Amino acid sequence: MTGVRSSSTASSGKSGKQAGTQQRLAIPFENNRLLADLLGEFDAHLALIEDRLGVQAIAHGNVITVTGSKDTCEAARAVLENLYGRLEAGEAITSGDVDGSIRHMGASSMGDARAKGERKHKSGEISQIKTRKRTITARTPMQSAYITGLESNDLVFAIGPAGTGKTYLAVAFAAACLERGVTERLILSRPAVEAGERLGFLPGDMRDKVDPYLRPLYDALYDVLPPEKVERGLESGMIEIAPLAFMRGRTLSDAFVILDEAQNCSSMQMKMFLTRLGENSKMVVTGDPTQIDLPLGQTSGLPEAIALLNDVEGIETYAFAQADVVRRELVAKIVAAYEMAN
Repeated sequence: MTGVRSSSTASSGKSGKQAGTQQRLAIPFENNRLLADLLGEFDAHLALIEDRLGVQAIAHGNVITVTGSKDTCEAARAVLENLYGRLEAGEAITSGDVDGSIRHMGASSMGDARAKGERKHKSGEISQIKTRKRTITARTPMQSAYITGLESNDLVFAIGPAGTGKTYLAVAFAAACLERGVTERLILSRPAVEAGERLGFLPGDMRDKVDPYLRPLYDALYDVLPPEKVERGLESGMIEIAPLAFMRGRTLSDAFVILDEAQNCSSMQMKMFLTRLGENSKMVVTGDPTQIDLPLGQTSGLPEAIALLNDVEGIETYAFAQADVVRRELVAKIVAAYEMAN
């Protein structure tokens, strides 16, 4: 990387086993303005790297000196170089981006359920989705694997808890495909199932009635595309947001199709939706099997579909976990508490 080099020496002044496992790594950067952005306000980014990787880091002049074990020092260097490179490319860096880079560069070994997705993606490589409005960078290795899967498969299942980016990344990827002309239409759908409460009669036309169920999809769209482009797309039909019931009898060709909250689909609905896939189309199905709002006694079609299609070529499943929650740290703790209770 331009302007970045490193050197290392064993730390001195300590005795015993610890001294042999410690090293000091000096990493100089050429651009002091970018270095200030890299460190963050009051060196908050550097403090996060120290806390998460278990190293000591000191910035002096244009050099960051990292002290720790060989592995943690190398991980810290990889994080700093990655973030500095993104700053050189004109990207802004937030604490979430620092956390995401740490998760990639300092990722530890994961369980079997996650290893399947990890093996599909080059270790340490961070995937990105670029739209004209913004660049979305994966914040966990599983998110990077997921983005790679969206590129290479016609049907992708993404399951896991809230806050892992399943739907948001799918919408962002679809929006990028629409901007590049890779697909002609973007179709977003959700089953209109109430989450444990009865909303009663909703006034207005059909769009007014279904919008409350589909609002999260609108939010994701407006976050990755300019508002005027979203409005033009909705008016022209290039972007369509509709309840799952509206999919019956259609063949969705030259389209990017996303089904959100798929855990609330019955087996018949899931089969109906999956068989809508037409020529030159991609389909993404997202959901959280632990949050099923179907009436008592009705079985979700999401786990069944994943089991039936597990070995079909061109179809991949990515299982996100509590470790992939990126919404905020408190959400991750909430998810972990519920997982422990169950």
